[in-house]
Amino acid sequence: MSDEAPQPPQDSDTPAGAGEGGSQETDAPRRRPKRTGLRRLVPTWRMTLFGLVTFLALVIGAFFVGYKMVTIPAANAAALRQANVYLYSDGTEITREGDVNRENVPLSRVPTAVQRAVLAAEDRDFYSESAINPIAMGRAAWDTVRGEGKQSGSTITQQYVKNYYLSQEQTLTRKAREFFIAIKLDREKTKDEILEGYLNTSYYGRNAYGIQAAAQAYYKKNVDELDVAEGAYLAALLNRPGVYDVTSNPAGRTAAVARWNYVLDGMVSSGWLDETKRASLKFPEPDEAHAPTSLAGQDGYLVEAVKQHLYGSGVVDERTLSAGGFRITTTIDRDKQNALVKSVNEVLMTKLDPAANPADAFVRAGAASVDVATGKVVALYGGKDFLQQYVNNATRTDYQVGSTFKPIVLASALDNHARTHSGAPITPNATYDGTSKRQVQGPNGPIDFRPENEDGKSYGTINVSAAMNYSVNAVFAQMGEDVGPQAVRQTAIDLGLSPNTKELDANPSLAIGTATPSALDMAGVYAALADHGTQTDPWLVSEITRGGQKLKLPDHKSTQAIDREAADTTTQVLRGVVDSAGGTGSAARALGRPAAGKTGTAEEDVAAWFAGYTPQLATVVAVMGQDPEPPYAHKKLYGVTGIARINGGGFPAEIWTEYMKSALSGTEVAQFDLHANMGKATQPGGTQPPEGGPQPTFTPPSGTEPGTSEPPTSDLPTEPTTPPTTGPTDTGEPSGPGSGEPTDGGGGGAGDGINPYAALRRADTAR
Repeated sequence: MSDEAPQPPQDSDTPAGAGEGGSQETDAPRRRPKRTGLRRLVPTWRMTLFGLVTFLALVIGAFFVGYKMVTIPAANAAALRQANVYLYSDGTEITREGDVNRENVPLSRVPTAVQRAVLAAEDRDFYSESAINPIAMGRAAWDTVRGEGKQSGSTITQQYVKNYYLSQEQTLTRKAREFFIAIKLDREKTKDEILEGYLNTSYYGRNAYGIQAAAQAYYKKNVDELDVAEGAYLAALLNRPGVYDVTSNPAGRTAAVARWNYVLDGMVSSGWLDETKRASLKFPEPDEAHAPTSLAGQDGYLVEAVKQHLYGSGVVDERTLSAGGFRITTTIDRDKQNALVKSVNEVLMTKLDPAANPADAFVRAGAASVDVATGKVVALYGGKDFLQQYVNNATRTDYQVGSTFKPIVLASALDNHARTHSGAPITPNATYDGTSKRQVQGPNGPIDFRPENEDGKSYGTINVSAAMNYSVNAVFAQMGEDVGPQAVRQTAIDLGLSPNTKELDANPSLAIGTATPSALDMAGVYAALADHGTQTDPWLVSEITRGGQKLKLPDHKSTQAIDREAADTTTQVLRGVVDSAGGTGSAARALGRPAAGKTGTAEEDVAAWFAGYTPQLATVVAVMGQDPEPPYAHKKLYGVTGIARINGGGFPAEIWTEYMKSALSGTEVAQFDLHANMGKATQPGGTQPPEGGPQPTFTPPSGTEPGTSEPPTSDLPTEPTTPPTTGPTDTGEPSGPGSGEPTDGGGGGAGDGINPYAALRRADTAR
């Protein structure tokens, strides 16, 4: 056995051959393993920290550089704003618009409740927050990225900076300047000073800049006389003034009231308004607008129609246009415009005498004329004077079009190759049961819809062409079900009606005219029929420049909305409405040219229409009844100019005829080039008669002579006890001014345009 002491085991990390005392290699630090694979791509904590510190340094540096470089500029040149110039198609001037309507007032004159209404609408934390709200700005940017539309995250301070110091352009440079100016302004001015400036520079619509101008424009009072409800409405207008003005845009009423409620609810939640007081408030109806005198007569209607066209097509927004400097050439033909105004005045307006006939005070007229080949709007009649009646009757969308919708039903039937309930193809010679209040048959059996013909007249077995001539509700209500309400609705949209048109619902009553498109909308539809089914949206602007630079206008594309044969066959049927002795549009025969058209009357006789066209020009005329006093309710056209009831074949058709004579004067008499298919006659029930056999015949029912019908005496007309068997003596001409429609089946004559569900509530006999 050895005397040596046992040695401890050598560490595996100790290099071989190391001596007892160790070596330099033994004392060296251990090496870190190399980073391999994906680990090489992951930053270390040192790299992350360095990057974060660098980023913050850059941001802070950029902030201080921006803060140092950006100064508060002088006020923008709003006081030097240029006028906008509107021109006829030939380059002659219609009018100039651009006077700035503003009167600055101190904050002390603005009631506290009105100030708080504005804060509730735009920036509820204004007095407690800084000049900018990064969270709101980030949220708005994120909403915009997600496609939720352009969102605003601006505080009132930022909005004031944009209104007073900068422009409205949407650029990063402008937003950056707004950011730094707002911060500086917040340090140099009090919150009250900023709020005062914001209230005096904001735009409220109606060319009103500032809260004082807005109070006068909407309520004819000074700002210190506004109550909380009125203040809340003006605050609501700040968001979308053109949309929320309920007098110039009746279609926006629902949205305007919702925004008004939002403002008041915000005041309650912020502790600025008692809930009991809030519950007692009613929507404060604004007055009709009073425009600058440069917009008197028809000029204002033309300007407003052009503006809405520009906004709707996205060419320019309201605030940018209001800044001025635009030169706008319209499609309005000066000679045709003058001819339309002259025709309305001579045929109707000069005959009105409210002192002798109180109903004359209710009369409103609207008209639109469209070039068939191009879709250009060549003439508009908006009312007797823009300064007296602000709402444009050519573009308003709150009156039913009645039987002028029936050609759309026929066109849909022909385009979809639809069949009658008994299986026969629907053609102009197909027969229907024209019995008044006949129950409509749906695809699964009878439905609860029994439309009444005008004055309760029944027509027995009648073909489609004759039913169009006499505007028989019973026939077209059944045809609408045969085609299918959804198909009828789609045809209306394809021909040019907006899918957002009120009452353009796929229900049984659609076929007899419950929808409320404007006269301009319907002129576009009839122009499509005249152009063999080719649809072009009507347009109003041919050129717009600013500073000599042209702005891009949308293309005016045409599409084949319905088959040519369907459109041409519909035109052939509508020629009968004008040409046939008993047709409801027979007054238009005085034009002396080939023409097609259709009359219509709204439910309760509150509007009468005539829509017609030649191969060159489509024109729609409407005479409407409206109370001139708030709330501007629709009124029945009974007793106007001493006539019992206004029908579409009366004043509207006569205005149409006189205008078309002038508008087409000097042009070649054009013939319709029609590829029509009138179809074979069918026996009652839809079967075809044998070859060479007797054809169905129709004798119109007896009744009063044209123009002498009396208004209804009850909302529940009496059902005829026996169907008439003999026809009236047909003079072929109206018997007096405004009365030339023998038997328009429009809603004004019992049942046209009646919502079926409302009709059921009135025992299926509502007029």
